[in-house]
Amino acid sequence: MAESSDRPSPSLSGAVPDEEEPYAGHGHSLTVRITHWVFTIAFFFLVFSSFPILIAHPRFYWGETGAMGTHPLFVLPLPLRVGRSGWGRSIHFLAAWLSLFTGVLYVGLGMLARHFRTRLLPTREDLSWTNIRHVVSEHARLSRASLAGQFRYNVLQRLAYLAVVFVFFPLILLSGLAMSPAVTSVAPWLVVLFGGHQSARTIHFLIAALLVAFLATHLAMIAVAGFMPRTRAMITGRSRAARRTETLV
Repeated sequence: MAESSDRPSPSLSGAVPDEEEPYAGHGHSLTVRITHWVFTIAFFFLVFSSFPILIAHPRFYWGETGAMGTHPLFVLPLPLRVGRSGWGRSIHFLAAWLSLFTGVLYVGLGMLARHFRTRLLPTREDLSWTNIRHVVSEHARLSRASLAGQFRYNVLQRLAYLAVVFVFFPLILLSGLAMSPAVTSVAPWLVVLFGGHQSARTIHFLIAALLVAFLATHLAMIAVAGFMPRTRAMITGRSRAARRTETLV
């Protein structure tokens, strides 16, 4: 059966019919899928290893110095276990470098393939107040029917992903490096950039909390929209709808 040339346009929310699902012809590339899952593993170990680090000193300060007896900026309600963070720091360090290399590969190849411009950069229509209000309304209702039909990133997803890739992750990596004496001995400007070692640690923690919140929201949206189809598409690059479309054409 010949493919029709009159293809329906997406709605304001970014939803498109099943036969227009991007995975049918231009789904997640191999690079995106590999870097996604490698980074997922690295991020898991980053979060896992952060607990012994936090328990070793669950207090945060601002400026260059901060220690027991110094007035903290805020304190986490965690038990204090001084000197118990050795293994956590080692795992955190290795996972951080893995996430850095994966992120650089993802951004570099994404730039070459124009992934960010074609899939994530919002258009003027995306940024219109009517579209933003419509998308926010759909997300607020957590409507499975509306979210399940969205196979194109809507404006909230685009802005969130761009902020995570180009703002939050660079900041969390730089603030992490600013806490390393070995790194700051050759790049002291990193400490100056964040206003001191303790300021870098506090900023590092706050951004990490935002990223964990982003991950939780990301997983919740996937669960509402259809966990298995989305996960299958990120593993294989294609969805069940894509295979069904190929059979009919």
